[in-house]
Amino acid sequence: MATFFGEVLSVYSRAVEEDEEDLQENEEDEQIRRELEEKREVHLQWSPEVSESLKSGNKLQCTDFILAVGHNAARFLSVYVLTSANWDAVGHASVWNERSRAVSGQTSEESACVFYRQKDNPSVLICQVTCYIAEDQLFQWTERVFECLQLRELNVTVLSDSSVAEYKTADYLCCSSAPFLRSLHTGAFSGKPVCQSLEQPNIVTGLPAAVLNHCEVHRIATVVYQCYSDVIGPDSVTMETYKPALTKLGKSIQLDPSPSTDVLRKFARNNVQSNLYI
Repeated sequence: MATFFGEVLSVYSRAVEEDEEDLQENEEDEQIRRELEEKREVHLQWSPEVSESLKSGNKLQCTDFILAVGHNAARFLSVYVLTSANWDAVGHASVWNERSRAVSGQTSEESACVFYRQKDNPSVLICQVTCYIAEDQLFQWTERVFECLQLRELNVTVLSDSSVAEYKTADYLCCSSAPFLRSLHTGAFSGKPVCQSLEQPNIVTGLPAAVLNHCEVHRIATVVYQCYSDVIGPDSVTMETYKPALTKLGKSIQLDPSPSTDVLRKFARNNVQSNLYI
């Protein structure tokens, strides 16, 4: 800057400082974003035996993969399948997001997304998912689980909970028969579903939809059974609705025809609340 007398003065520019502050803020924002992305990554932890096999390049030899999403679907497997001593917990998925909640003595992700393998027939794998998986984590979860499985001759069965309030139909009497099943399957699925197909404009969402899309792209035989219930929380009637879906699997899965009262009391509650009119 020049004065009237021709003297040149150095002038402090606030714009330079603002540019430096913006750059610093952008770098901090980018660092926070990277840390958040890393924290939201889906991680699979397998048992030592399975981990060693995967590190050697051997994928899990799986012919039947049963995925239960939701409390009633997961507890159905706990009551009718996993009560026998014929299953080993072989891994779990760690999922952190804005709705993750820790429980005493165990992280929420460890208790809410667990894999089990049948002892007599290791080609049968079960996964129970009762935690929330965010939209940006669905693709990660699906990719990382299926890249551990041998896809040849793989059959996938998905059991999924849904509220009857989300079921769209012109026949309102249909909802009065809740709980009931509806199905969707991939083009590679050659079997006959145990219930009628899900009518338009109804859709499946969340993890079941992500798995169905993945299996359609990779031509994996997959069927999703969505149970519409008018009850909030786990209950024995809703659990039983899933029975026909696994009966079709024959010898792969043995259902307990009459679980004990103690088992039912542990996984289902007697005082249920209807949400049909919510």
